Amino acid sequence: MNWKTQRNLSRLIVYAILIAGLGLVLLPIWYMIITSFKPQTMIFELPPRLWPQTWTLKNYVAALGKDRFGLYFLNSAQVAIATTLLTLLVSSMLAFAFARMRFPGKEALFSVLLLGMTVPPVMLIIPQFLVAKWLSLFNHSGLILVYTTMNLAMQTFLLRGVFEDVPRDLEEAALIDGAGPWEIFRSIILPLSWPGIAVVVINTFLYSWEEFAWANVAIKNTSQRTLPIGIALFQSEHLTEWGQVFAASLVALVPVLIIFILFQRHFVQGISTTGMKG
Repeated sequence: MNWKTQRNLSRLIVYAILIAGLGLVLLPIWYMIITSFKPQTMIFELPPRLWPQTWTLKNYVAALGKDRFGLYFLNSAQVAIATTLLTLLVSSMLAFAFARMRFPGKEALFSVLLLGMTVPPVMLIIPQFLVAKWLSLFNHSGLILVYTTMNLAMQTFLLRGVFEDVPRDLEEAALIDGAGPWEIFRSIILPLSWPGIAVVVINTFLYSWEEFAWANVAIKNTSQRTLPIGIALFQSEHLTEWGQVFAASLVALVPVLIIFILFQRHFVQGISTTGMKG
């Protein structure tokens, strides 16, 4: 077997493995899609069909027509957008300070900040509950505050790696021209860091859009519930309308897909550059 045949065989094996892995990833997604179009009586048929005989839009009509579904969707959008903007603002300023400025104890403070990445979010629910009770933050403001603090460590870590890659010559030239730290941050660092910013936006939006545990604990007012809680209410004690659950879940994916599409070009580049060198 010559080298060319070996190379083609290796490529074939690699492609086969990649296609198999892609199939494993897409199969549950495809099953969720087709189930959302199935009548309830056909959802548990055996053997399960990957292409239903009967298609219906009743699940989407029922899901979108559920009481306050639109309100829950709007609540999630408001919380996710506010959290993303606040996290981006605070983490970028922190990252700029840790990446471009010199001050005593910088590395020690950064290490303390990174400790937030080591604590599982579930372990913080009780302390968060006590703080929220003390500050009366069982509302959207409490969600935004908690989601922001939970994202700060990781996003600051990512952006610090990006900011450190910006050439120092640009900063020195700006200093010679009389620019201050804020002007350098706003006019030089941020415009040259779009890949990292895209990663932060997508990660933060996805986390705050789909988070369930803290929202379920903190939000008791039904008019302030977010979409994950609303979808969970589709499950009842005696019967779960899985077609409606999957239909609502697919609708909930739309904003995430939109955010990813908008930032896709920068996101792909940012994945390979943000904070990977430690």
